[in-house]
Amino acid sequence: MTSNGTTTAATASTARTSTRCRPSESLHTAPAEPLPLIEEPRCVAPADARDLSPLFLERLATTEEGAPEYQYARNTLIEMNLSLVRYVARRFKNRGESVEDVLQVGAVGLIKAIDRYDVYRQVEFTTLAVPYIQGEIKRHFRDQTWAVHVPRRLQELRTDLARTRERLAAEGNHEPSTAELATHLGLAEDEILEGLVASNGYDADSIDRPLQASGSKQRGLVADLVGGNDPALDLAEHVQALKPHLAQLDARERKLLRLRFGAEMTQAEIGEELGVTQMQISRLLNRTCSKLRESLLIEE
Repeated sequence: MTSNGTTTAATASTARTSTRCRPSESLHTAPAEPLPLIEEPRCVAPADARDLSPLFLERLATTEEGAPEYQYARNTLIEMNLSLVRYVARRFKNRGESVEDVLQVGAVGLIKAIDRYDVYRQVEFTTLAVPYIQGEIKRHFRDQTWAVHVPRRLQELRTDLARTRERLAAEGNHEPSTAELATHLGLAEDEILEGLVASNGYDADSIDRPLQASGSKQRGLVADLVGGNDPALDLAEHVQALKPHLAQLDARERKLLRLRFGAEMTQAEIGEELGVTQMQISRLLNRTCSKLRESLLIEE
């Protein structure tokens, strides 16, 4: 913890005394005693860090920024209170984010708390630090961990939906419906549906991930469940696009198309049925198809 076993107790006593000064006393007039040397601040126990922190925070308030003593006090404060970051970070485990990343973000919140702490208000440091650390981690999950960016309103709605679904499922032993979620949250069903759709953008997964459905023997990859293009759908779409243009053709042109593409007759067979030459059928087909093609292009 410290280089000397008695240093922690002595400095802790000094810290408690110094933070109980009367409001009329000025910290700038207090004698500047040397700060205790803490060789391994990360190894300081949380209770000792809580007692030592006021002494170092007071020195930050009375020392010029950039001075060696200022840097020592600030760096020691950060390392001593990393246990506070770990304590807060435990509340955010199992959220798909690495522990190291969460701790780094929490450390940013700790540094902000140290830099903005006002010793003259005589408020416990942890009272300010915990909300700063927690807020920084929450902001990270809100702004950085979504696979697809969605509005903040929907990000917050996702959290409300998750809590409500868990509570209702525990009470009724069934998956709550959209109407039940809307009733409990006081929102319209359309808003609930929008929030449920937006929740799908929170995280992404590789389609090459092995698939193993819960409670079944289904095997394979996620990619096996991804649908592909159906050529029949393209054909149906093209037919629907042609219908209004086919109606504009005359009876002979429609019959010609029906025999060629519906009955799949050859040009020679069509010529025999209509009493014309194969060459004339070829020219009529080309002219009719060109007319339809031009109509479609104009429509686009």
